[in-house]
Amino acid sequence: MTLRTLAATLAVTLLAGVTPAAAQNAGGPTTAAAGPMTAAPNDYAKPDAWLCRPERLGACGVDLTTTVITADGKMTREAYRPAADPKIDCFYVYPTVSHDPTPNSDMIANDEERNVVKAQFARFGAKCRVFAPLYRQVTLTALRAGIAGQPMKVDRALGYNDVKDAWNWYLAHDNKGRGVVLIGHSQGSGVLTQLIKNEIDGKPVQARIVSALLLGTNLQVPKGAVVGGDFKSIPLCTSKDQAGCALAYASFRADSPPPGNSRFAKGRDGMVSSCVNPAAPGGGEAPLHSYFSAGQDTVTSGQVPPAWVASGKPVTTPFVSTPGFVTAKCVADENGTYLAVYTHPGPDPRTNVLTGDVVTNGAIQKDWGLHLIDVNLTMGDLLDLVDHQAKAYAARR
Repeated sequence: MTLRTLAATLAVTLLAGVTPAAAQNAGGPTTAAAGPMTAAPNDYAKPDAWLCRPERLGACGVDLTTTVITADGKMTREAYRPAADPKIDCFYVYPTVSHDPTPNSDMIANDEERNVVKAQFARFGAKCRVFAPLYRQVTLTALRAGIAGQPMKVDRALGYNDVKDAWNWYLAHDNKGRGVVLIGHSQGSGVLTQLIKNEIDGKPVQARIVSALLLGTNLQVPKGAVVGGDFKSIPLCTSKDQAGCALAYASFRADSPPPGNSRFAKGRDGMVSSCVNPAAPGGGEAPLHSYFSAGQDTVTSGQVPPAWVASGKPVTTPFVSTPGFVTAKCVADENGTYLAVYTHPGPDPRTNVLTGDVVTNGAIQKDWGLHLIDVNLTMGDLLDLVDHQAKAYAARR
């Protein structure tokens, strides 16, 4: 399967990261809470049960070189530099990507798992030791079957219990009192939200949490509050220099806000969906430090990548950064709370096109917003935020 086919499939099957109500309306399964396992547990002592570990980088040991294109069209190469002696860890749970033919995925890493790690997580190795477990997630196959009205029998607790087992293995054998950042997207954020609720929130291990970055999900809080709702004692981040907090958002184009049937940005049970801008946790509009796929070997969208400069000069690195092109701020309206993304085109040789919409049969699915590039949009800002949070965590300790 080509990467473009993977991207197109991903565009209609990241459903496991949405709210239960939205998933049911679309005919697909949801991420379930913890429950009895119906399959044997994984052994996370085995190296092959992990996509990334510090001593075995695996999917994180990839080329992250970036072409930086300024507004005047000048192109320079930015090398990636992993941290030499990171003081904190990062624990990542990936979104719905598996093409396995079964309702739940197996524990064999395929291109789709490796590619999403490259796009969303490997770069965090510049700030922390990296841990990314494989887990038996609800597959794209099962989600497509549900949408088509032919649901498959999925084990909705299996993926959660896998991640819980991996987390407990990490705590017992790797953590050794270190601070840790939890990172997820879509289905991964849903699983991590449940893990935090069940295993971390209000428990002694909460003291080790540097932050929780829960991207592309609907983290619930009471209106006007920064704590409560899904988490009872972990507040939303309100400044860069704050440790022990949570960050969540769902991104939409500012000129295409969430429609009434949006899958993201929705509140429930009298609460609202969280929005914290990684570039400005305290509020307001700020430029984003994005890392976009250049189109060669990472998956971010069902759309064809743009020509990055008017001259058509090729980009030969896996990633592209376009300083000053995109800004964002959190916005609340009648349909939800979301990260509104603004583009700033100009009469310059750099592209004025931001791709990242979910496209099905040539039509943009506005209820998904920019879900496919939630992480790419703010990657540089997330890295900067983790750097600040790690310093705040060390000072608090």
